[in-house]
Amino acid sequence: MRRIIHVDMDAFYASVEQRDQPELRGRPVAVGGRPESRGVVAAASYEARKFGVRSAIPMSRAVRLCPHLVVVPPSFAKYRAVSQQVFEIFRSVTPLVEPLSLDEAYLDVTENAFGEPLGMTVATRIKTLIRETTGLTASAGVAPNKFLAKIASAWRKPDGLTVIAPERVESFLQQLPVDALWGVGPVTAARLRERGITRLVDVRTADPSALREAVGSLADWLLKLSRGEDDRLVTPNRASKSSSSECTYSHDLVDLDRMREEIAGMARENAEWLSKKSLVARTVTIKVRYSDFTTVTRSDTRAATNDADEIQERAVRLLDKTEAATRPVRLLGAGVHNIGRAQEDDGLPFERALGTKDTKGHEG
Repeated sequence: MRRIIHVDMDAFYASVEQRDQPELRGRPVAVGGRPESRGVVAAASYEARKFGVRSAIPMSRAVRLCPHLVVVPPSFAKYRAVSQQVFEIFRSVTPLVEPLSLDEAYLDVTENAFGEPLGMTVATRIKTLIRETTGLTASAGVAPNKFLAKIASAWRKPDGLTVIAPERVESFLQQLPVDALWGVGPVTAARLRERGITRLVDVRTADPSALREAVGSLADWLLKLSRGEDDRLVTPNRASKSSSSECTYSHDLVDLDRMREEIAGMARENAEWLSKKSLVARTVTIKVRYSDFTTVTRSDTRAATNDADEIQERAVRLLDKTEAATRPVRLLGAGVHNIGRAQEDDGLPFERALGTKDTKGHEG
């Protein structure tokens, strides 16, 4: 069973502005164009949403809904920089990251750098890292597939975490209205309701001809989603390759110098793998499992490289950020992530992601 997380930053643009301008905190804020110049709301703070201000509505209407609304011009370079920080966190946890926009992504954490078996624990740690790194909050949904994870992430915004365990899928589906389904907008939802299909689970028992009349070729897809079925993989927009090495020792290690030698050797193996494939990596990770089976990971993300000396140095420095000097160690590991081709622009395709956001009018 896969463990999928959908992470969505909360009111991203507006939250960045409130973070950087303390006088805006707690006030209704809309990021976008001026109302007098036919501007549109790009993002609204949660304080503004209480007045009905939403993304994609005209700013002139937003100001009418909330007369004391603070309108802030967008600073896309700043948002891209913060997004880069967030995605570095994602890719330090798993190479299987599928960006949806500047502030939203799917992560497959079935295998993860934390060595955590529970998706909920991974999501909690990611949310904490985002808060510590950026000063912002994110909401996350954890589920066996992408469809359910995306719905779950919006369940308790802002700063929410909703987990749909496999045994809870059916009870969760029973709560959802039909417009929770992807591809069902207001017009399609109205057509479905006219045919008595008001809940998501009603799609299952609907007359096939009535369903096709309402949604056309989407009928089979909606029927699968109504059963909570979604076999789409998390697909990174770059090569999902990574390299890691680890070793469980027959006797616990207590000599720190020996541990450094072990980590250095693994790091150099990873660097050699990168060089052979003409790849570079931005993130170096290590894994330490103590004698009581407690496992910790550490990561370091910076400019991409395949230089063996640099990767070794970074990995050994990470070991010093653990308790290896004072606790017996039974397992050590080292790896490289955030991998791309040498001399390739390793940045997130921000313009394409931003276009997706603007086209959909999505807002976290």
